[in-house]
Amino acid sequence: MNHRSSLRAVRAAIAAGLCTAMLAFAPGHARAENKLLADTVDLTGTILFLSADVPGMVIGVIRDGETVVRGFGEIAKGSGKAPDGDTLMRIGSITKVLTGATLASLVVDGTVNFGDPLQERLGWDVTIPERDGKKIRLIDLATHSSGLPREAEITFIEGHPTAMGTKEDYIATLKDDPQLFAPGTGILYSNFAFDLLALALANAASKPYAELLKERVLDPAGLKDTRFNLTEADKARTMQGHNFDGSPLAFVETAPIIEGAGGLYSTANDMLRWLHWHLGNDAKDFDMRLLEHATYLQRDGLDPVIGLDEGGEMDAMGLGWVIQNPAGNRPLILQKTGGLNGQFSYIVFAPSRGIGVFVSINQFNVPAFYAMVQAANGLITQLAPR
Repeated sequence: MNHRSSLRAVRAAIAAGLCTAMLAFAPGHARAENKLLADTVDLTGTILFLSADVPGMVIGVIRDGETVVRGFGEIAKGSGKAPDGDTLMRIGSITKVLTGATLASLVVDGTVNFGDPLQERLGWDVTIPERDGKKIRLIDLATHSSGLPREAEITFIEGHPTAMGTKEDYIATLKDDPQLFAPGTGILYSNFAFDLLALALANAASKPYAELLKERVLDPAGLKDTRFNLTEADKARTMQGHNFDGSPLAFVETAPIIEGAGGLYSTANDMLRWLHWHLGNDAKDFDMRLLEHATYLQRDGLDPVIGLDEGGEMDAMGLGWVIQNPAGNRPLILQKTGGLNGQFSYIVFAPSRGIGVFVSINQFNVPAFYAMVQAANGLITQLAPR
């Protein structure tokens, strides 16, 4: 039995509700799928979904400008509706690399500098903590090396489905001297730091962060379906997240205070457009792309290093991107994980090989999360070996 026959047999045997949705994306014009790329993604996605035990999954790959997207299962348990490239989903902390791109854009035009102290850019009536004479700089926030804790101390409101925090919570946390180590000497994954980074960039640009992100990153890259909150019409094509026990989770609005660290919704098609931007060579974005792919902090010599190895051991940090050096047949990759509101996602690309992968599942399932990371990294290795 040949490869395609075997794959059809596997699909025929799986439970009702599994659906494969295929489409190709090429900026400016339609393009037929690359058959080898399609077969590879199809097989990988089918095996991953069958082993994941989640309601739904979407996987997309771009290689040399050609893309394939596959959707499996349902956007919500019992919905009967299959996900596809235009299905919205919460991408969680993948939001951080878009915040990093916003920083890069503002550095290119001179609005801010990487070395600017947070104290000078945040615009709040609070003294930003220092340790060992080192000030927290914008680059420290973008590389998780500020010494700030993972989260701000926030006030929980009874009956509210999630605790988002307020400006007052963030100021109180800063006043409490929360810094755990001197900036630039260690790494601790920090949502708090990325929220402050976005707020500082918004203050520097004199506009709300959501507007700034759209102007500097989303619109130039053509990300038409990436946003912080859903309309009622959006919800019909949005993956519903599910908790660890499989119970559905309600859609929750994104508070402005947490827009830097997480909360974005997007689609597989938009994430492939984002990867296409990274893998492109448009002259007008050259400086921004160069800053986006640069290494700013090497792991060697840092103490501590906590919270950056979920997608594979971190060797260095970019602007929110976790950088992994070449290993075996795998080329150098930049990657970022995300998890929020019952959805796990992962994005990874090899800038020197013209290839990237996005994958997302709509249930908190730790074994499935690690399996999808391994599958995505494996696709990079298979399709663009060293």
